[in-house]
Amino acid sequence: MKKTESNTNKSESTTAAAEPVALAALTPEQIEELKTRAARADENWDRLLRTTADFENFKKRAARERIESAQSASSSLIQKLLPVLDHIEMAQAAAQTAQGNKLASLEAGVAMIQQQLKSVLAETGLEEIDAAGKPFDPALHEAVSQQETSEIPEGHVSQQLRKGYKLRERLLRPATVMVAKKPATNP
Repeated sequence: MKKTESNTNKSESTTAAAEPVALAALTPEQIEELKTRAARADENWDRLLRTTADFENFKKRAARERIESAQSASSSLIQKLLPVLDHIEMAQAAAQTAQGNKLASLEAGVAMIQQQLKSVLAETGLEEIDAAGKPFDPALHEAVSQQETSEIPEGHVSQQLRKGYKLRERLLRPATVMVAKKPATNP
């Protein structure tokens, strides 16, 4: 019985929707209000389109500025490194013609170049990780093996194989180390 009632209700609602709705006559005030609302809707639509376009332009400009900033930073670092490169090339040329006691001056020159390079990199925020003799820290060190020794406490770095570096508190490369362990006792 309920099924028949619901079918009857459905057919009544469909017939009601199919019948033309009588339009009520609008007063001049209502027509003016509708025109005002339509004008405001058009203004809001135009404002939305302009805001969307402005936002897209902002995103493109921000991306372009980010790229330019990175290029500028790279350019600045490279300009600081160019004199170091020049000095290395001069050292190579001097090494080819070095004889006798000139070798000592060549070594001193290469040491000066190394110091110049370290200075430039330190200006950019690079710092070396000194691991030798310090407790092993997996956040800063990469252990490649263990070394039996009684000279250094167990769990400390016994030998640094490759220097590690941080750039403004961010790890760039961990120090490659060997970690001390107690020597095996013979029975």
